[in-house]
Amino acid sequence: MSGARHDHATLRDGRGFIVVAVLWMLAALAALALIYLTYVTNTAVTVAVNADRLQADALVSAGIELAAYRLTAQNEAVRPTSGTFNARVGAGRVSVTFRSEAARVDLNMAPKPMLAGLMTALGVSAADAPVYADRILAWRSSAEPGQDNPEDSYYRTIGAPYLPRHAPFPHSDELWLVRGIPAAVVERVLPFVTVFSNMRTVNVLDAAPQVVAALPDMTPERLQQVLRDRADANVDPRALVGLAGGANATVEGSRAYRLTVAVELPSHHRSSAEIVILLLDSGDEPYRVLSWHNAVDGSAGRPL
Repeated sequence: MSGARHDHATLRDGRGFIVVAVLWMLAALAALALIYLTYVTNTAVTVAVNADRLQADALVSAGIELAAYRLTAQNEAVRPTSGTFNARVGAGRVSVTFRSEAARVDLNMAPKPMLAGLMTALGVSAADAPVYADRILAWRSSAEPGQDNPEDSYYRTIGAPYLPRHAPFPHSDELWLVRGIPAAVVERVLPFVTVFSNMRTVNVLDAAPQVVAALPDMTPERLQQVLRDRADANVDPRALVGLAGGANATVEGSRAYRLTVAVELPSHHRSSAEIVILLLDSGDEPYRVLSWHNAVDGSAGRPL
């Protein structure tokens, strides 16, 4: 009798062990299923994000192509220096605003009075603005080999880990490296400067009021007159050149254009980018991309 009870207890213990083992297996399978579900979900989200990014880049590229076609299809003498247009590309929408880089002050070409004038227009004191302009001129000016350059000595004195480039700015963001100019001033200046126009003059039809105010000998009264006249379709644009000072003003554009391309995807997600292109006269391509920044994350869209 006792043997039968012992066998029954052993059988019950064995069944209990099996039940526990099965429960552990079920728990492990549930954990694996959860891990797999999480993986699939994350993969789906990643694929969707990447698909949106690819579609956005394709729509931006389409906007650039359309802008380049519109500009190169017209003779340079009558080519618009600014404008905007909208287009439907497939199931997406593209909105493009373009403006010649002549609307900005060129860091490599502008004379000292214009650089100082821009800073003054942006709130820099009349005493400091010429000093900051000298820093820019010294950065871009070539140095005689074998001679001690005062600007090099200045950078060594303040402990900078580099010396001035003594060559043209390759990009306006390099202004951050110029010592002796406060960061707050650099931040204010950057939206109004370029290195792509290759012009000593600025286009008074398209330039921001701060850039027009930077023109040498510009007074508040003349500035207001220029801004009023350029908005009047009955005023001859060439008359604005004389009103704005002549030597540093123009109504001509450069071959470099800054495009702001805003796109709406079929999923209704929106994205935008700022691109600078250079229109070409010859070659296999009608334009070259000089700069590309995605407005969402500030990343470069493609190699320059």
